[in-house]
Amino acid sequence: MNRRNLIKKAGLGVIGLSMPGCGISRSLRQIEARATMRSARFSGTFLWPVNIFRDRIIRTTVGLRPYRPSGFVLRPERHDSKTIIHNYGHGGSGMSLSWGTGLLATEFALEHPSRNVAVIGCGVAGLTAARQLQKHGFKVTIYAKDVPPNTTSNKSLASWTPTSGLVDTDQRTESWDLQFRRAAHIAYRQLQLLVGPKYGVSWIDQWRFLDEYPEDATPHTNIRPPLLPSHLRAGQVVVGAEDHFYPCNYLVRRKTLRIEPSIYLEALVRDFLAFKGDLMIRTFDSIKDLMSLDQGLIINCTGLGSHHLFNDLELSPLKGQLIALIPQEEVNYATIGSLPGTTSEDFVHMLPRQDGIILGGTSEKGVWSMEPDQEATNRILTAHSRLFQGMQSGGFYR
Repeated sequence: MNRRNLIKKAGLGVIGLSMPGCGISRSLRQIEARATMRSARFSGTFLWPVNIFRDRIIRTTVGLRPYRPSGFVLRPERHDSKTIIHNYGHGGSGMSLSWGTGLLATEFALEHPSRNVAVIGCGVAGLTAARQLQKHGFKVTIYAKDVPPNTTSNKSLASWTPTSGLVDTDQRTESWDLQFRRAAHIAYRQLQLLVGPKYGVSWIDQWRFLDEYPEDATPHTNIRPPLLPSHLRAGQVVVGAEDHFYPCNYLVRRKTLRIEPSIYLEALVRDFLAFKGDLMIRTFDSIKDLMSLDQGLIINCTGLGSHHLFNDLELSPLKGQLIALIPQEEVNYATIGSLPGTTSEDFVHMLPRQDGIILGGTSEKGVWSMEPDQEATNRILTAHSRLFQGMQSGGFYR
């Protein structure tokens, strides 16, 4: 038995100690002691496997992300006597980008003479736009059909994923890229300032398991630069096969921001109301309904609602389904991707939160149904089960 396989078996023994009903022999105690010393010596991290069992499911949610192949819309336009500033179409990146796009929408608003503004929508895009407007002296009223916890934003995985379901590569333009990068820079800095229990924002390790060296860790030689510049990503560490004990050639660890949607969105609502914002429950079926508002300045943050309200036929849903498992206190890392040797259908992501361990991995274009899909549930559970069973042949990353 070679050194790596021996250490793998040692790691499996340590994992076995955490499983109910496993006896602890003297040899396993010795393995545990040696592995613990190794972990301390190399500042290692132990990746406890997630318990993937159907009886641990506490809920399944479906959210429709507002997707536009050419990317989000951020621009003003005139309708009769009113100015409407559009801020929608963020795909799966709304939680990541909203502070940035909210400030850019505010800069358009500052060109208008009025300081009395209506924001349409109370998801993360509407709430952050409203807060940016308040910080610049606007009197803000939010009009919305739904408020947290009943918004699409509440159904998101919610971590720093500013390019998720955002734009098709061949539809990017130089001006749009500049706008995106500025929004991402603003949002990344703002989210860091909100880290702590009040807003439910925290840093967490995210891991990928790969057989090929990661492309995003190598210099880009193509003409078009990567969408997300390196300075908007926390430092990435690539670990080769000789330095870890998992069933893949490379481990990639990166720090990412985790957001607890229920805590975060409620905190934003409280901040908005504390700064004398008004919140009105109202549905708009047409632009004519918007024209009846008292405000001459309107920020459109309706997300997928803009498909009907503003006849944006490019806008379509990306159906995402999430499964929440009972939390495991020992699991405090995220995973993304699929186990090497599996198919692209096994691409999944896991994020532990206070309200459960969140499993995802679906993105269905053009599907408007809000009903959970049992096949999607089975695929998510099966892929994660394979991933964590594979990890159990590993142990400590050194």
